[in-house]
Amino acid sequence: MIRMGRVIGLKADRIAEYKKLHAETWPEIRATIGACNIRNYSIFLREPENLLFAYWEYVGADFEADVARMAGDPVTQRWWKLTSPMQEPLETRAKGEWWSDMEHVFFNE
Repeated sequence: MIRMGRVIGLKADRIAEYKKLHAETWPEIRATIGACNIRNYSIFLREPENLLFAYWEYVGADFEADVARMAGDPVTQRWWKLTSPMQEPLETRAKGEWWSDMEHVFFNE
């Protein structure tokens, strides 16, 4: 199992819409996340900076393949068409990133 975290900005004028959408997450989205070997997926919001922090645990054997499978899912693509315009990638993100990867530096069980 691998613990993973990512961060991205959220447009201030879209916060209420983003929260509502995620409070009513489609069952197909939840199912796809699970089918792609992602567990304990959470998104946190930090205001007033308007940063989203996503955390999950990956339990599969090939993260890149599972992410590609998720990206190819038509329902996920529709979901991302709704959520992506609400987000603001960090200026410091790596090339090709939307959400910026974070280094895991501590865990206490």
